[in-house]
Amino acid sequence: MLYLGIDSGTQSTKCIVLDTETWEIVASAQSGYSLIAGLPPGHLEQHPEDWLTATETTIADCLDKLGSRRDAVRGIGISGQQHGLVVLDRNGNVIRPAKLWCDTSTASQCEAFAQEFGSQRNIIKLAGNVISPGFTAPKLLWLKENEPKHFAAIDSVLLPHDYLNYWLTGDKTMEYGDASGTGLLDVRTREWCGKLIDFIDPDLVDKLPKLQSSQSPAGLLREELRQRWGLSANVVVSSGGGDNMMGAIGTGNIRPGVVTASFGTSGTLYACADKPIIDLEGDVAAFCDSTDHWLPLICTMNVTVATEQVRQLFNWDHATLNSAIAEAAPGAGGLLFLPYLNGERTPNLPNGTGVLHGLTTKNMNPQNIARATMEGVTLGLAYGLQRLAQLGVQATEIRLTGGGSKSAVWRQLAADVFGVPVVCLATAEGAALGAAVQAVWIDGTTNGRGVSLASLCEQAVALNPATRCQPNSALQELYGDLLKRQTSITRQLHQAGHL
Repeated sequence: MLYLGIDSGTQSTKCIVLDTETWEIVASAQSGYSLIAGLPPGHLEQHPEDWLTATETTIADCLDKLGSRRDAVRGIGISGQQHGLVVLDRNGNVIRPAKLWCDTSTASQCEAFAQEFGSQRNIIKLAGNVISPGFTAPKLLWLKENEPKHFAAIDSVLLPHDYLNYWLTGDKTMEYGDASGTGLLDVRTREWCGKLIDFIDPDLVDKLPKLQSSQSPAGLLREELRQRWGLSANVVVSSGGGDNMMGAIGTGNIRPGVVTASFGTSGTLYACADKPIIDLEGDVAAFCDSTDHWLPLICTMNVTVATEQVRQLFNWDHATLNSAIAEAAPGAGGLLFLPYLNGERTPNLPNGTGVLHGLTTKNMNPQNIARATMEGVTLGLAYGLQRLAQLGVQATEIRLTGGGSKSAVWRQLAADVFGVPVVCLATAEGAALGAAVQAVWIDGTTNGRGVSLASLCEQAVALNPATRCQPNSALQELYGDLLKRQTSITRQLHQAGHL
């Protein structure tokens, strides 16, 4: 049987086809799109119609590659960018473009939440998470305050992957994982937090979809689409989830101990937990996952964006960058880079800037600057790993994804900084693969072929043993001291108003 996994991201949508006889990806396609141009600084939006067009294009491309095998398609799963706000009117039409996870125009609305409830810490106590600019909750308050006619026209509030599910099935649903990224879900009870919703608008609760388990399907594929694509009857659409939640499934991160780290433009590091992980300091996001467990997560805003800046500064290709970093000794001769080029989310430094600390005439060379940059961004993620450990989440293995994980130098550096073995996946399709595996799981449970998600992940998620790196015990003290130094300097500069 065949299952489609769709990853709808900020820059493009990718569709893969997973064959459960061989557990291989037998077809794939990708279609790109852009942000809406010309918006004020901090406003980042897209037309949801672009996601639909890209989704249909990639599905059609994959089905064309399957030929007559399209009859074997039994399920579809959707992974979508988190936090985006999609608002529909009573006819199911999009009212305005979607405000995205990276939109930072809602800082004043976040402050309004904090003032109403006394502090962000009180909000964490209430529902489990801070109200941050990326989340959906302040976007709704922004819409009410800045576009009251649009707010008044809202009949339904959906997240990006929910909107795609609605297009596929005709049903409006929302599962716990992506819902937890709205900021409006009490992650302990998996129910909407009435006090937070009422602060935005008392009528808003009636416009939110009914919450459901990730083990319940979003529905069946609409007949119109089934016929258009030439598929068999009863194609199930799984609940889907946010990209991090689907990435967890796609990397086999569905049990305590396994941690996924993504080295992309920004970075994420997340784990599976069997209970809510609430961080009163607000560093760790207390998300639910898309398997009816929990997904404590930290996000940093500067990973490959920083290393790419260095590469371009010295006019190097990627091979030269990696060679230069390998030439420099661990610790970069005393250089420490605070990598807050785009501000920072963990720790929370929205106005942060980069700092190169410890320069001398002896250590100021391109190799040390490059290594300090790679070490700095990795230490930023190690700070999050340390916070997870302090909250009781211990890592025994870290599975790396994202463009940075392609670097052998970076993989070893990550193992040394984290103090935990690291390994990459055999495929780079983490979120799309997770969506496809979830579709297999839900199709089985819905149609009486129940099989555990763990057994499905064992078959579908393959590691690449050639990428495995063990931490160098001789470097543990060095990187432990560097993390303390980075944390201390960051805190002191922030308290002095310089970060």
